[in-house]
Amino acid sequence: MISTSATISASSIIESDVMIGPQVVIGPFCVISAGVQIGEGTIISSHTVITGNTKIGSYNQIGMGSSIGEISQDLKYAGEAAGLEIGNRNRIGRHATLHRGTAQGGGLTRIGDDNNFERGVHIGHDCQVGNATFIGENSGLAGHVVLGDESQIDAMCAVHQFCIIGTGARLLAGSCVVQDVPPYVQAGGNRASPQGINERADAFRQAEPAVREVIHYLYDLLYHQQAAIEKVRLEIARLSAEYPLLCHFNEFFLRSARGIVR
Repeated sequence: MISTSATISASSIIESDVMIGPQVVIGPFCVISAGVQIGEGTIISSHTVITGNTKIGSYNQIGMGSSIGEISQDLKYAGEAAGLEIGNRNRIGRHATLHRGTAQGGGLTRIGDDNNFERGVHIGHDCQVGNATFIGENSGLAGHVVLGDESQIDAMCAVHQFCIIGTGARLLAGSCVVQDVPPYVQAGGNRASPQGINERADAFRQAEPAVREVIHYLYDLLYHQQAAIEKVRLEIARLSAEYPLLCHFNEFFLRSARGIVR
């Protein structure tokens, strides 16, 4: 079903069984395959291909020449049902590649709301991207990566499969990440190592001074005192009752399996 208020270039190909919402704009030479859903007010620039079981929310902007919802690059993929879900108000730069999931990863690549992806960004199969993240030019997430809310990845970064980038964390330009990055930690280099606290994260800047001090204290435990992870977990559990922002650390360490950057 195509809304009567949608604007679609005559040179684009729209297959049957596509749902296109009101005020959607689809530029020239696009291909939209069967099963795709595009929400209200979304703008699709020229030469973009959207395929597979792909659901795109409202008021997104997708740059020209992007490939959205293509099958994964996982060689184990055997054509099983899998999808890609994109939330609302995301800005996706030109020549982006966002792949659908696999059975091994739950069958779904998910991208939240209010994210900003620059030119040439790659989101691999089964990635779980939160809200209000930033990914710089030509950076890529391999399969199964988790990217926490408000995290920032600068240009030309690579994140290894199954890594977790915590809430409010930042990767400096040109970094290669092969282990997990805790919340609000800034990391850089090849291989990435901790470079202090990401004090630019909105949640950190808006937190009470006491909360910011606690985050610095946890960083000191992890990286200056090089405390055992179990000791840090106990400290987080003790402090979480008083400082709810530390729930991000609890969630991170419950999921972290690759070890953290050191």
